[in-house]
Amino acid sequence: MGKFSGHIYPGLYLFSYGLHQATVVFKTRIVGDSLLNSSCPPGSKGRWARLWEISYGGWVKIVTGSLFTVYVVFCLDDGMVLMNRNVPPRFMYPKEWQHLTMFILLSLSGCADVTSKNLLPRRCVLLERGALVLTFHVLLMLFVSHVRDSTGVELQVHCLLIFVVFLLMLVLTVELWAPNAFALSLIETFLFLMMGSWLVQAGFILYRPVTGYPWQDNDTSDIMFVTTFFCWHTMTNALCLLGIYGISSFWHRRCSHNSKLTRSKLAPHCGSSEGPAYTLLPEVEHSEKDNQAQAHLLPESSP
Repeated sequence: MGKFSGHIYPGLYLFSYGLHQATVVFKTRIVGDSLLNSSCPPGSKGRWARLWEISYGGWVKIVTGSLFTVYVVFCLDDGMVLMNRNVPPRFMYPKEWQHLTMFILLSLSGCADVTSKNLLPRRCVLLERGALVLTFHVLLMLFVSHVRDSTGVELQVHCLLIFVVFLLMLVLTVELWAPNAFALSLIETFLFLMMGSWLVQAGFILYRPVTGYPWQDNDTSDIMFVTTFFCWHTMTNALCLLGIYGISSFWHRRCSHNSKLTRSKLAPHCGSSEGPAYTLLPEVEHSEKDNQAQAHLLPESSP
C-alpha cells in the first residue's frame, strides 16, 4: 500500500470528503442553520424521511476503510505475516501493518457515526467527534514512526503531510468544545483538502514523476521544490474553497429568488378566486327575497 495507488486512492477520498464538507459548511453558513443539525426537508415524510436520516457519511467511511483494508491484506504476495520463523523472530511488513491500522480506524470512525445517528435513541455528537479525534491522534503517531527510514525527498514529503495531520488533530480536538464554530469547521475543511491533494501529489513525486525521472535525494533544489509545491497546494485549495463559497452563494440566491417569483405569481390567482364568492352573495340575497314575495302572493290569488 506504500506505492502509487496507496497514496492516490486515500488522497482522492480525503479530497472528495473535503469538497463535501465545504458544501455543507457554506450551505449552513448562508442559510443560517446549525452545523450539527442535518434537518430533514419539509416535504419528506415516511420512508423518505428515514432515508434522509441515514448516516451516509458513516457508511462511506465503513465501506472505504474496508476496501482499503482488503487491498492491504491481499496486495502482498506472502500475505500479511506478523513475524517470520527465524530465530529470534522478526516483525514483518511494518509499514503495511501501519496502513492496515489506519484503515481500520477509518472504518471504526464510520461505525461510530452510524451508531450515533441511526442506532442510538438520540444523536451523540461527542461520540462522533471523539472517534474522529482518536483516529487522528493515532494517525499522527503512526505517521511520525512511518518516516523513521525515510530520507531526502521522501522525508520532506512526509514531514509536510505530518504537519497537516498535526494541525487537523488540533482543530478536531478544539471542536470537541466548540462543535458549531464556523471558523473551526472552515479550517477543518481546508486541512482535509490539503491532506487529500498532498497525498495525491506525494504519489506522483515518489512513484510516478511527471518528467519520468526520479527526484534526487541529494539535490537541494528538488527538496526545496517539494516545499514550493506544498505552498502551491495551499493557495490552490484556498481558491477552491473561495470558488465553492461563490457557487453556493449564487445558487442559494437564485433558488430563493425563484421561490419568491413563484409565490408572487401564485398570489394574484389566489386573490381572484376569492372575488366571485363575495360578489355572488348579494345575488343570492335578492333571489331569496323574490321567492318569499311570491310565496305570500300565491294564497291571495287562489279561489
